[in-house]
Amino acid sequence: MPSYAHFIIKPDRRAATSLSHQVCDNIRTAIDDGRIEIGARLPSVRDLASQLGVARGTVQAAYDALMSELLLSAAGSAGTRVIAKPPVHGSKPTEPIVRPLSTMLRGFSLTALPFQTGVPAQDAFPTKLWTSLLGRAVRDDAMTPTTYPDPRGHPELRAQIAAYLAIARGIRCTPDQVIVTVCYRAGLALALQVLAASGQRAWMEEPGYPITRMGLEMARVSPVAVPVDSEGIEVAVGMALAPDASIAIVTPGQHSPLGATMSYTRRQMLLDWADAANGWIIEDDYLGELQLGARAAPALASGDTAGRVIHVGSFSKTLKPGVGIGFVVAPMALANRFGEAAATLGPNFFAPSQLAIAQLLAEGHYLRHLRNMKRLYAERLSALHRALATDYSIETVAGPIALLRLPEGIDDMALARRAPELGIAPSPLSPWFQDAAHRTPGLLLSATNLRPNRIADAVAALRTLLADRTS
Repeated sequence: MPSYAHFIIKPDRRAATSLSHQVCDNIRTAIDDGRIEIGARLPSVRDLASQLGVARGTVQAAYDALMSELLLSAAGSAGTRVIAKPPVHGSKPTEPIVRPLSTMLRGFSLTALPFQTGVPAQDAFPTKLWTSLLGRAVRDDAMTPTTYPDPRGHPELRAQIAAYLAIARGIRCTPDQVIVTVCYRAGLALALQVLAASGQRAWMEEPGYPITRMGLEMARVSPVAVPVDSEGIEVAVGMALAPDASIAIVTPGQHSPLGATMSYTRRQMLLDWADAANGWIIEDDYLGELQLGARAAPALASGDTAGRVIHVGSFSKTLKPGVGIGFVVAPMALANRFGEAAATLGPNFFAPSQLAIAQLLAEGHYLRHLRNMKRLYAERLSALHRALATDYSIETVAGPIALLRLPEGIDDMALARRAPELGIAPSPLSPWFQDAAHRTPGLLLSATNLRPNRIADAVAALRTLLADRTS
């Protein structure tokens, strides 16, 4: 039997990849690094299979794959020959690719830790109900016509969202004004596209959501930091700082992150500004449904008679981010443009999730879930206050979130980076400030996942973290 020294192939039957893939990869590499030259004749399928101790079908599958890549050519009695090298797909990166938002988030698809913000209670998710509704939705969706779905979202879900918003948030809208998205960030991106916001200036609350600020900058919109007081964004200051701004992004229900509810007077000032300036307000309904101490304030869009407010919401913080459903309520004047943007630039959606949430809303489960969450979060927040009362002074800011302010000079971002090593994940306050001169350190502590059997350990870990501030 002839020897093929250039085939340094040692099939490994315990490897995760199939034997044919191993043979294919080895031959491709040998061609790429020059051990097998262009024009070289490869051994027959029978000979190579015998040499490697594998089935002939294994080698034939490898050859077929390389021929589909146009690296080999079968020429009958002339044998199988190499006709090309693998294409070069760009140079290898000299540095590792950094995970998105690595300076803001501890990671993705990870189990939520105590104090972690932005995630609801893992143990309060209605798993059994959701499984039942989703299973029913999968069966129903399988029977639908094999045509493209409405890019604005399933009609039933949009109708249920419109009905829910009328009851819970005071917004009067039609289903055709509702555009289904995957989350708040997708809603923000869609709004910026529709408004052709590139090159414009936008008021943004100071402090304000860092990811919103990053999104504006990536969309080539200049964020202007406008301070927030106990009544919400200071509209008069915004007009003085950036009279040419055409967009304002606000969290009027509960300011993110400090929790102030925008007053009636300030709301009217903001709406009047938008009407007079022909501007637009993007309302991030951050925790608007989860005000624990009082009835939820109505949405800003509920008082918008001029049609200048784009309302953005999601189910991420009330159900869970993995559900992947959010929504935008477009003003009537922009509804057609939002629909066109969704049809041309929007992502496809998993229809069963939309149908399941539609049923969750239609059958009253969602409102009951919200009541249960508010009760649970109030209990856990009170327990957190009691556990820290002897050592630290914390203040409730928004929904189930408390703020622990830190002395000047403390690096809250360094503390937050170290915290997961101790099994907790508080969020630093300082990145929420655009203006470094106003930046103050602190830790945002969410009570959502502070289960009774975990709170003592979580608080002990927090004390350990704060005791060693030099880390």
